[in-house]
Amino acid sequence: MSIAQGQAQNRTRAAATPRVLSGLLSTLNAGDPVANALRDSARRMIGVAVFSGVINILMLSGSLYMLQVYDRVIPSRNLATLFGLSLMVLIAYVVQGYFDAMRSRMLCRIATLFDGGLQEAIHSALATLPLRGVKPVLMQQPLRDLDQVRTFMSGMGPTAFLDMPWIPVFLIGLFLFHPLIGFTALLGTAAIIAMTLVTERISRGATKAASDLNAQRQVLADATQRNAEIVRALGMTDRLTARWSQANERYLQENIRATDVYSNLGSSAKVLRYILQSGMLGMGAYLVIADKASGGIMIASSILMGRALAPVEIALGTWKQLSAARQGLARLRDILKATAQPPAPPVKLPRPGRELSVQNLAVAAPGFDMPIVSGVTFSLKAGSGLALLGASASGKTSLSKALVGIWPAHRGAVRLDGASLDQWRNEDLGRHIGYLPQDVGLFDGTVAENICRFDDNANSDAILKAAQIAGVHDIILRLPEGYATRIGQGGMSLSAGQKQRVGLARAVYGDPFLLVLDEPNANLDADGENALTRAIGIMRQNKSIVVVISHRPSALSALDMTMVLYEGKAIAFGPSAEVFARVRNAGGKVPGTPQHAPQAKAEPRPSLAESVPS
Repeated sequence: MSIAQGQAQNRTRAAATPRVLSGLLSTLNAGDPVANALRDSARRMIGVAVFSGVINILMLSGSLYMLQVYDRVIPSRNLATLFGLSLMVLIAYVVQGYFDAMRSRMLCRIATLFDGGLQEAIHSALATLPLRGVKPVLMQQPLRDLDQVRTFMSGMGPTAFLDMPWIPVFLIGLFLFHPLIGFTALLGTAAIIAMTLVTERISRGATKAASDLNAQRQVLADATQRNAEIVRALGMTDRLTARWSQANERYLQENIRATDVYSNLGSSAKVLRYILQSGMLGMGAYLVIADKASGGIMIASSILMGRALAPVEIALGTWKQLSAARQGLARLRDILKATAQPPAPPVKLPRPGRELSVQNLAVAAPGFDMPIVSGVTFSLKAGSGLALLGASASGKTSLSKALVGIWPAHRGAVRLDGASLDQWRNEDLGRHIGYLPQDVGLFDGTVAENICRFDDNANSDAILKAAQIAGVHDIILRLPEGYATRIGQGGMSLSAGQKQRVGLARAVYGDPFLLVLDEPNANLDADGENALTRAIGIMRQNKSIVVVISHRPSALSALDMTMVLYEGKAIAFGPSAEVFARVRNAGGKVPGTPQHAPQAKAEPRPSLAESVPS
């Protein structure tokens, strides 16, 4: 069964939830994707439960065989009866093995379908968590939690819980042999179940601590891998190795503590099981001596007792995985609910084409309440070009992220043709926006795939048009395989300038209405800057609004409007000629002009001239 087929069946299949999962599902919300995936898995578990019932019934065959051999075959010395019984028990064992293998295969597929049912929500969470100010230790946690849950669901753990409802059947069989045998088995089962509950209580804290420390050491390892070049160039290997070793040692200590708990209790349960089986033999021998039971009952009751306690022992052996899976489910529920996509707007808005308006906008970094940008208000008509200027840490990049919807507005709104950004689905809004961040952020794939934003429906004409607007077409043709050249993770096979120009082509792909470029010429040579200026002019002629952040004047010559930020506030906005004239009158240096006038007279806040970088 494929994932797609399983998801199609989810919409039409309706069945009761098995008892083994009802307690867990009752704690989850109906709108929770984890709860929905568990309900789908629970419906599929009905078939597994049926197989478990057949397997447990067939498990009685060994006890019945021993009972018949000792009580019928040996006294009668009838070989035909022995042959017939042996053939029947052989068939029962083969059928039991077949059903056991089928059950394991079904559990593996159910776990895979559970994973597949959450893949969209998980990927959405991975893409959303960095934008919510989540600590790095938690960013990859959803994927690790999903792996833990899938591993448990496809292993021996669920079989133990599916077999546990059959324990009373085995106990009833032991009572039928003799009440003393039944009471002995009942007390032993109660003792092992009590030990299971003790395991749960003692191991909970140790398992959680080990899981948290494992996530922390993984974050350090990932950071070292991402920055391997810097680590090697700056001689930081030994120092980072020491930090990772400390985190790893803390994890190993907690893991040892958790493993000790499981080992001690698991071994105790196993010893108790051996004692019970031997005690069952002793009780049977006593009953045989007292002529209250046969030798077959003595042997059969010992075997039946072992089968009754087997699910509990398996549960204890997999309790560590169960605890990790349960904690993973709880984290998945919280994370996926917090990062769930908002409901789709009831009406699909048309492509904007008139105006960008910003109304009393305040922007704060994810996870912080202190605004970086506040009180910014302006509007731009189609075809306008805005130079966003200001000294370092003045809020330019933060404002640009709010304009394209990366960071939500803390207060106020960003509107396209009067509609706030949250009135579009993210996929639809992305088609109307072009964005080139300081860190270009290319993906492992071909040049063409990166330019078209990995759109499977993209056509060659649109890709070529974007590359030609960005002035990168000829550069791409000189690559080993042209547009089919794979550029590696982060575009590692390209130079910094090539990456920036391919990123520009990606930004202008599809003729977006709003184009935001953050330091687009930081790595460009003279030809690249000329291509950038030309691209800005073309986009403006196509009635796109272009916003450019740059400290180099060449990128600003094709823009007609200027805004100056200082400490997150707009201290100047208007036509570039007027803003630059005000700066010159204040004695400052405007980007693109050679003069360097004396510094303006000090004021309670820096003058306009001081706020514009040279």
